[in-house]
Amino acid sequence: MPTRLIAALMLTTAAFTPALAQDADAPIVTGANARETASALRLREAIAYSNPLPRGAPSEDYPLVAWCDALVSGHVRLGESLPNAPAEDVELVRLGKLEAQDFRSALHAAESRQSAATKAAARAAAESAAAMWTPVLAQEDPALRSQAFGLFFGLPGRCEHAARRIRENITTPPATPADVGLREAEPAA
Repeated sequence: MPTRLIAALMLTTAAFTPALAQDADAPIVTGANARETASALRLREAIAYSNPLPRGAPSEDYPLVAWCDALVSGHVRLGESLPNAPAEDVELVRLGKLEAQDFRSALHAAESRQSAATKAAARAAAESAAAMWTPVLAQEDPALRSQAFGLFFGLPGRCEHAARRIRENITTPPATPADVGLREAEPAA
């Protein structure tokens, strides 16, 4: 299934790319100027929700977004603790701050619609994710902190979709791979 999901993501890119550079006799349109189609977004969301979450990540959207925010915010704090960080690390910190801001704005937009239990679950998830960074941030050796910063593999793809879903108050279940036309391969005979 992973191979088909990767192929589907590659096809998704084609769904919102206006033209190939070799076919255009004009300036090349970049992703910043393209709009993702609803079907491409639905496909990406189905793939994101079909992948398993890391151990300890909550499955409900609101607590998951709080967990994602705390995880990326901890990575940002770690990056900011590095002396003489190279330009690419500074850029990762900048992008991490933007991502964390997006998660916090989604949490804020959806907060009034959450139950006390969901808010408590979100706080617990955020505390758990933040605690993962505590021993790394306590390292006095900048080389060890730098190594940990570079080893962070990022967030699950579901984070961005969960943030959009809570921000926009989407309460219907996300599409499944089958809903978007992806099926399991038939076993070989």
